[in-house]
Amino acid sequence: MRILVAEDDAPLAEFLHQRLEQEQFAVQLVSNGVEAERLASEQPYDLVILDLNLPGAGGLDVLRGIRSKRPDLPVVMVTDASLVEERVRWLDAGADDYVAKPFAFVELAARIRAVLRRGNRPVRAILRIEDLEVDRVSHTVRRGIHNIELSPKEFALLELLMRHEGRPVSRGAIVEQVWKLNFDAITNVVDVYINYLRRKVDFGYNQALIRTIRGVGYQIGGSGRHA
Repeated sequence: MRILVAEDDAPLAEFLHQRLEQEQFAVQLVSNGVEAERLASEQPYDLVILDLNLPGAGGLDVLRGIRSKRPDLPVVMVTDASLVEERVRWLDAGADDYVAKPFAFVELAARIRAVLRRGNRPVRAILRIEDLEVDRVSHTVRRGIHNIELSPKEFALLELLMRHEGRPVSRGAIVEQVWKLNFDAITNVVDVYINYLRRKVDFGYNQALIRTIRGVGYQIGGSGRHA
């Protein structure tokens, strides 16, 4: 799942980036309120972590802007404020939940999972192709009756392919969305990680799900010319 973290405290933002990636989320950081609202409105994020005090635009204004364009996008507020009245105001403005600084990461992670599990959100928490199942909230993977252990990058790669079921995903798109780098920055890392996934997801099963689309990239599900 993709999370946008809008936080201008650089050490905290980097801490959240590292810990959320360890939880197998794909994370993008932004430190400006105007940019946070633009990205949240235009990009397909599954959740936004929004600091109340952002330069460029106040967190409450950013929240209202996101709500006007993406009413179903889950938003968790991060704040220094201790007044109940202020927290109620943010919830009334459309926040799904909040955490107060300083907070323990385990609490934030639990609140994220709780928000994503809520049934009124149009988030595809479970991705399925044939007998392969990926739970985007608990970050578990099963094929048939077998649990599959994946690294954070392997999980992000598999999730990306499954979100594009039946359609090829280019190596460039994989590098950009999984590693957050330009295509030229990495040579064969995509092929290496595809091989890791194949060993865990396809090896030992009658049907191989991951296919190579020559001259394009990789695909799960559907039909097509493959190797």
